[in-house]
Amino acid sequence: MNNRPSIFAELKRRNVYKVAAAYAVVAWLLVQGASIVLPTFEAPAWTMKVLLVALAIGFPIAIILAWAFEITSEGIKLESEVKPNESKTRRTGRKLVGVTVVLAVIAASLLVFQLLGKKSLSSSTNTGVTQPSVSHASTSSAIPEKSIAVLPFENLSSDKENAYFADGIQDEILTRLAGIADLKVISRTSTEKYKSKPGDLKTVSQQLVAKVLEGTVQRAGDKVRVNVQLIDARADTHLWAKSYDREVKDIFAVESEVSQEVADALEARLSSAEAKTMATAPTKDAAAYDFFLKGEYEQRAGLSALRAERFNQAATWYNEAIARDPNFALAMAQLVVCRMRLHWLVESLNESELAEVEAMAKKALALAPDLWQAHVALGVFHYYGFRQYEPALAEFQRAMELQPNNSEALQFIGYVHRRQGKWDRCLAELQKTLELDPRNASIGGNMAQTYNYLRRWKDAEATASHTLTIDPHEATSMGMLLISYLNRDGNVREGLRILASYPFDDLLVPNGGTYVMLVGRRAEAQILNRDYSAALQAWEKDSAAASNGGQRLAAKTTIRVIAGDLSGVQADAEKARIFFETRLRDHPSEIRSMRALSWIYLALDRKQDAMRIAQQAFDLLPPEKDWGLGPSNLTSLAEIQARTGATSNAVRNLQRLLSIPAGEAVSIARLKIDPVWDPIRNDPGFQQLLTANELVGPND
Repeated sequence: MNNRPSIFAELKRRNVYKVAAAYAVVAWLLVQGASIVLPTFEAPAWTMKVLLVALAIGFPIAIILAWAFEITSEGIKLESEVKPNESKTRRTGRKLVGVTVVLAVIAASLLVFQLLGKKSLSSSTNTGVTQPSVSHASTSSAIPEKSIAVLPFENLSSDKENAYFADGIQDEILTRLAGIADLKVISRTSTEKYKSKPGDLKTVSQQLVAKVLEGTVQRAGDKVRVNVQLIDARADTHLWAKSYDREVKDIFAVESEVSQEVADALEARLSSAEAKTMATAPTKDAAAYDFFLKGEYEQRAGLSALRAERFNQAATWYNEAIARDPNFALAMAQLVVCRMRLHWLVESLNESELAEVEAMAKKALALAPDLWQAHVALGVFHYYGFRQYEPALAEFQRAMELQPNNSEALQFIGYVHRRQGKWDRCLAELQKTLELDPRNASIGGNMAQTYNYLRRWKDAEATASHTLTIDPHEATSMGMLLISYLNRDGNVREGLRILASYPFDDLLVPNGGTYVMLVGRRAEAQILNRDYSAALQAWEKDSAAASNGGQRLAAKTTIRVIAGDLSGVQADAEKARIFFETRLRDHPSEIRSMRALSWIYLALDRKQDAMRIAQQAFDLLPPEKDWGLGPSNLTSLAEIQARTGATSNAVRNLQRLLSIPAGEAVSIARLKIDPVWDPIRNDPGFQQLLTANELVGPND
């Protein structure tokens, strides 16, 4: 009779079953822990795959070791070397069971933690603050398969000043791909914050697109090497890669080839017109193109810093490009946009300068009637130059027809509709723009501003807060978050707390507004706190705004007038008067100069002149002509009326402002705390305003 134990009994005696169970629990625990820890350190997707493979390979090894070896008091020995009376498999088995139970409890706890975390996140998303204005990170299921982001190309040139060249190649490839209607191409504004590294690819796949194009550019003399690779961002796998070694003069061909091969890889359908556009070079002159790329680089820097010298340098490069190639329509179009941005955002152009810009815009369009940038340029001229809304809209809409993925043109359409008081259309268009450019902080800031106009304070707060998570220094969002608290309930303490989190050297001087247009948001909060010395101190710090002598004099004069302290102000006020009267002669329609002079005249006790210039500013731009800046002009007129004895007129204008979308300038909570209204605070008509209703939402 055979007394040898069965194979199953032997497996049990040698604790093989218990080792298998223990191994499974340990593996489960490791996977649970890795799923929590690896995303925290932005580990690439393959890290988890490697762990799973290693655990799978380790399982049969553990089983073999459990069968072949035994733990004894003398250490680990081969099972065949252990005498039956020395075997401790029973005791070892009990220990394995105990350890396995403990580890199973820990693993189960981690699983519960993850499930509760997901439920909590889902709950907070569904029940939190309503944010109709913000396009949050898209889920992967909502991202189209034919969607792509062109990440910033890395400059590998020994001369780091060639960064503009790498930026330009990336931008041109992106522009060509955006001209394909069958593709969803994310705007440069949303991609420029990312770099081509695994952590960023994971974020891009979660927030933006399915595919990513990354690359490097190395330039040496008249030679250039461009390396590009197309990546499936979700799987972190390379789909296609290629290197191009060419002369700089052939860079256009490289851009066209890359764009075409990417389109082919994504199986995008191209119309004959799209294929022709993709293969067309903007100029045949390589030197002109190089000047153009330098201009693009400087214009982006100017738009970020809002410094006149950067815009002017960009204009110089564009003019160099046009001098090399008088038919370079794209350079002309971008020169027009550059000059008009300077005019709108930083300092006004005079009439002769505007006439030159108009001629350039029309020449670009005559040279290239189907160039979408030329239509945007002419539209920007109509909009920024003269608020000619309908001609501007026609040009922007034509640009959209030529390039359906054009977020820039759609953005301008939304802004024009806001100026026209078409609030719902504006918000819908800006929301659609965010789908094409989801990390464009400027759009988020302008949406927050629109909500403040409409006195939708919570929406403004939520939108501005979200935008600041994308770009903590986005100026409009910083100002709008502040206003959402100050004008909603007069919470100056919370406003000062928010202000303390902003860069200390940013005075947050807006491009429009009431007296805030002169003193900036930082000083505004201190004025509302009635800490006038702190408001003045803000203008003693070195900053871009304070470096403008006229702006500094106007700000300090205005603060002193509001504080009611005119001692020693006359000398500064007189210098400011000369500065702004001279400027107004050269720029007779400049609202900022008119705003400054109205307060400067008050400081000099020239009340009639203060009223005259404030009325002139209002007549130039009432709400009916511009629902963005017009209400601020009316508020500014009321501010001067309140300080020149025209109390009933001031109250009547404030009553109107409370009945229209003017929340950035006037709210009942703001009227209660703003010292600018102290001269009429005890007037019965003003007191009645404090208990009246204010319009929330559009007035249509």
